[in-house]
Amino acid sequence: MNYQNIQAIARRTIELETASLAGLQAFINEDFAKAVQAVFESKGRLVVSGIGKSAIVAQKIVATLNSTGTPSLYMHAADAIHGDLGMVQAADVVMVISKSGESPEIKVLVPLIRNFGNPIIGMVGNDQSFLARQADFVLNTTVSKEACPNNLAPTSSTTAQMVMGDALAVCLMELSGFNGQDFAKFHPGGNLGKRLYLRVRDLYVNNESPAIGPDAPLKEIIIAISGSRLGITAVTDGQNQVLGVITDGDLRRMLEKDFSLSDVKASEIMTRNPKKISPDAMAVNALELLRKHDITQLVVTDDTNKYQGILHLHDLIKEGLI
Repeated sequence: MNYQNIQAIARRTIELETASLAGLQAFINEDFAKAVQAVFESKGRLVVSGIGKSAIVAQKIVATLNSTGTPSLYMHAADAIHGDLGMVQAADVVMVISKSGESPEIKVLVPLIRNFGNPIIGMVGNDQSFLARQADFVLNTTVSKEACPNNLAPTSSTTAQMVMGDALAVCLMELSGFNGQDFAKFHPGGNLGKRLYLRVRDLYVNNESPAIGPDAPLKEIIIAISGSRLGITAVTDGQNQVLGVITDGDLRRMLEKDFSLSDVKASEIMTRNPKKISPDAMAVNALELLRKHDITQLVVTDDTNKYQGILHLHDLIKEGLI
């Protein structure tokens, strides 16, 4: 098989699965809305169960729900009928996922849950199946064709289940008002967590805070810039108010002009109205500001314009925000 044939097979797979996903929109109906409302109003958890590939999808949906504010629990259908049903509590809603809705384990599990009195959501690819008939709410994930060339291996169907699970999770997020701050609570680790909780004050305090007065001579300017290794110094007045900044770039531009080096003062070469940021600002917002103005340093000031320090692009790189 040549490369062109392989690429054609891959494209056909994507086309088939994309068509299946587009068809899901027709299945977002009143039953879907009622299922979302039942989970939202529940005082318990959403217990998600399945068998085979659907069980793997169930685990992913549970992970998404838990990380977005909907307490959820995974229960394998086969294990459930051999003792794990004890994890289902009275206030829980149970969602059972199955392509056929006719698996032997599903046919045993669903009546047991119904006897418990828990609401049942059936995510199923056959709306005439046992599961669809027994469920209180049906999330229809019927697909016309699997991407598998034999139309057997769960491919399009499991993709449809994943997307329907995402739709459920996002609706619940909207209903509960789940926001970025909430998300950060559940994702404190890794780069994603840092983007959500890291603030400027967590970073700039590790740097020097170079500062000179407006009358500082060239030698003092150079010492301040090179000593901090930040490529910048703030120019402040007697009340620690920021008047401007001088960067190593400002020094190079000065040398290109007709300056008397012995008479140079900071106020003559400083950049007035430099880009500033508050210590309480999110680090990710600082990154956006640096990118927008194509600069590498920001002056950190409080709400009265008093100088606090310097935030450098390298601080953000070190934390993995770039």
